[in-house]
Amino acid sequence: MAPPVAVAAVALAVLVADLFVPAARKPLLGYGAVAGLVAALALVIPLHEGDRSTFCLTTGTRACSYTADHFTLVIQALVLGGALLTALLSIGDTRKLPAGEFWFLLLSSAAGAALLPAARDLATLVVALEVASLPAFALVGIKRGDRRSSEAALKFFLSSVVATAVMLLGVSFVYAATGTLHLTEIATRLDDVPGQLSTLAQAGVALTLVGFAFKTAAAPFHFWVPDTYVGAPLPIAAYLSVVGKAVGFSGLILVTVVAFPSYAEVWGPALAVLAALTMTVGNVAALRQSATRARSAVRLLAWSSVAQAGYLLVPIAAAAYAGGRQTGSTVAYALMYAVVNLGAFAVAALVARTRPGNRLADYRGLYATRPLAALAMGFFLLCLAGLPPGIIGLFAKVTVFSAAVDAGLGWLAVVMAVNVVIALYYYLQWTAALFRAPAEDGTEQPATRHRTPAPLTVAIILTAVAGVALSGAPQTVLRFAGVDLF
Repeated sequence: MAPPVAVAAVALAVLVADLFVPAARKPLLGYGAVAGLVAALALVIPLHEGDRSTFCLTTGTRACSYTADHFTLVIQALVLGGALLTALLSIGDTRKLPAGEFWFLLLSSAAGAALLPAARDLATLVVALEVASLPAFALVGIKRGDRRSSEAALKFFLSSVVATAVMLLGVSFVYAATGTLHLTEIATRLDDVPGQLSTLAQAGVALTLVGFAFKTAAAPFHFWVPDTYVGAPLPIAAYLSVVGKAVGFSGLILVTVVAFPSYAEVWGPALAVLAALTMTVGNVAALRQSATRARSAVRLLAWSSVAQAGYLLVPIAAAAYAGGRQTGSTVAYALMYAVVNLGAFAVAALVARTRPGNRLADYRGLYATRPLAALAMGFFLLCLAGLPPGIIGLFAKVTVFSAAVDAGLGWLAVVMAVNVVIALYYYLQWTAALFRAPAEDGTEQPATRHRTPAPLTVAIILTAVAGVALSGAPQTVLRFAGVDLF
């Protein structure tokens, strides 16, 4: 349990230290948070030697509440790495924010996110999900006095609370029908539910999935995403797009593949339809973004995030037809997406320092003033599009496509192929703008170059190097995620 416990301990230490650290030394809290996340990541490494479990029943069923297996460790590495990059983006960008509260909330949310993939009972799963989510509400609205930030936090909070209430109702139905909260025990008992409780069990399964559909931003439960991303501080939008999504998908994998395999004929088709709807809604909305609209770059990344959620849902739907091994494709895609999407947000944070409007038009001619940032942004966008030299993005999409085909979901593979082509338009349009000549009237010319904070530079370099390395050896991330494509 060391990784989530370490993050929680550092969160408490930062909160207490904030009481005694003078205002001029507040940046030290950020570096303390970064150090804590690095330590938590290091604590994941010794656990790779084998599966470990704790908080187990003593009745001989060997049902446990916390398990550190390969799936857990991969998601914990993703979550803690995403939180670390978010912290690097935030250092120097929190000058007008309450530092102690910001770092405490970020670390608390990361602790809950690291706990969730290890949860093996519904109670721990729900608690971890809420520990990850509740601080996120405050982080979205932490820009005091900003109407857009407060509105985004309120929308996020209200919609999330409704989804959580629905999910808790579903969990209570499942518990009433099976008499247990442990996922493996639920899977066993759902095979033999008494006739008078079968409808209750089916309703519980459906309502539980609705809650996780919201957390993954699956359509039609995606409506909170664009306004929340635009209103939140940019590093928090990046955090939600990666860590928040990883939390939702890991929870969805656990409840579907581990707890509800008996109802695969129910959740399999439902998730397939949700996947098709989500990727289509996200890509069509991204196409409609105007280059001159304020914060259109963040909105496009938000709608792109919705579309990517659709791709991530495909292997989970395929698992209903071809077994749980298909979910490795979701994990592989999530790892690729985390690296390149955080990199795109890092470059967006760099541009926002001189162009706070963060319009798509502000990126025109970026190569003239910041060639390395423009090259990095172009690479990240090509990875998201699945085009060379972003080989890792191409391989991740191939694994998802293969999962759909192997499961007999040919129609879903066709829908995905069409959506990949649609997404090429806006990704390539943005990429081309980076290398165009600035507008002659100066209205679209990027601002003059200013000094970039070192942590922000480190975040861009780390994500770019990781993306290039993975593109050179894509089999590394695939094998790490448990996908045998070759």
